[in-house]
Amino acid sequence: MVIFMKKKVVVGMSGGVDSAVAAFLLKEQGYDVIGVTMQIWNEDPFRVEENGGCCGLSATEDARRVADALSIPHYVMNFKKEFQDKVVNYFISEYLSGRTPNPCIACNRYVKWESLLKRSMEIGADYIATGHYARVERMANGRYAVRNSVTAKKDQTYALYNLTQFQLSHTLMPVGDYTKDEIRRLAAEKKLPVAKKPDSQDICFVPDGDYAGFITDTVPDKIAGPGNFVSEEGTVLGTHKGLIHYTVGQRKGLGLSMGHPVFVSKLRADTNEVVISHRDVFAEELTCNQINFMGMESLKESQRLFAKVRYAHQGQWCKAYQTKEDEIYVSFEQPVRAVTPGQAVVFYDGEYVMGGGTILQANEVSLT
Repeated sequence: MVIFMKKKVVVGMSGGVDSAVAAFLLKEQGYDVIGVTMQIWNEDPFRVEENGGCCGLSATEDARRVADALSIPHYVMNFKKEFQDKVVNYFISEYLSGRTPNPCIACNRYVKWESLLKRSMEIGADYIATGHYARVERMANGRYAVRNSVTAKKDQTYALYNLTQFQLSHTLMPVGDYTKDEIRRLAAEKKLPVAKKPDSQDICFVPDGDYAGFITDTVPDKIAGPGNFVSEEGTVLGTHKGLIHYTVGQRKGLGLSMGHPVFVSKLRADTNEVVISHRDVFAEELTCNQINFMGMESLKESQRLFAKVRYAHQGQWCKAYQTKEDEIYVSFEQPVRAVTPGQAVVFYDGEYVMGGGTILQANEVSLT
């Protein structure tokens, strides 16, 4: 007699509705489900929600209540060191260098996946799972890729481009097959205690959105302080509060009286200057590095792909190819606004993520 063992999956339970329903769906599919809540910041547990938002004081208790309702075990794991090293320190370093980081992408790769997967496999799990709105599929070429969720409004594939083939091969994302309304309906039907819980939108370690204040409080001795606003020609226009207060494309909160709208064009960390443009900031080309290939193995020849340069970007068609082992050149078919060094550019072929990288620089173009 052959006995088939259930596959064991650790579900990252945030205390929110998406991860709760992910656990429910996997249990319904016959998996041996274990719920884990990740502690990463100031005693507050980690939450994986629709926009990569994070912590809340009630997350652990909410996750435990969901686990009780589903009759699955629930544990809390401490990942504070990994989070500090891979996310917070990176976040601060990037801002101090005049770039705009994406901490959720770093957290996905190095904490939610790398650290949680390692710990989960040590306790005998075959997979980890989250409540992300995305799907993991194996393509015809044998490579694993993240595929768009069925609902474009909630799609989270942009923030997942940096996952490795090994990580993807041990990942389940059941929520990607449903719309948000369907997820809430399933939660209500199952009487899960978080069925009506609001989604979180904030970065967990900066809940008030004051990034500059957080950095100033954390590393006050490393802040460059005020410097000059300068025109693209080098004329001094005024004094800025510090590079950490600005990002490319910013128009509001500059404190400049120019008689017409002006925009942040560049941040120069070496001279502590914020470059101001009298026109909106668009780019036709960019280069990126820190490349991660997902649905494709390389990009040695020019290929037409669809690219997104930030989470909320609708995307634009481009031609892309590798110029170096860890560098890709991108030429857009139409100019793209506010291409920002430090953010990610993510490449798609249809619904599948082909890969992406960190934006190194952009070549601006005038539309006037």
